Amino acid sequence: MKITEALLRTACETARKFGATRLILFGSALDPSREVHDLDLACAGVPGWKLFEPGAAVEDELRIPIALVPLDSPSRFHSLIEARGKRLR
Repeated sequence: MKITEALLRTACETARKFGATRLILFGSALDPSREVHDLDLACAGVPGWKLFEPGAAVEDELRIPIALVPLDSPSRFHSLIEARGKRLR
């Protein structure tokens, strides 16, 4: 599947319903010419286990597997996502 701007807008709208304050796309879907099998997103604003709720909702809406990483606790991995990813929200 190719990731379009429309799909990314839908992901943002869906995640926002669960309290997401920031959403960053990273991984293979950053290249719009690639066919991808999943969507890697980093999310801030959704605490702890609640992160599974927007992840499942986005997966259901887009019909593509989602890897959702929390951004609320700083780490080296999060710094890489911030530096290389595409902020969606």
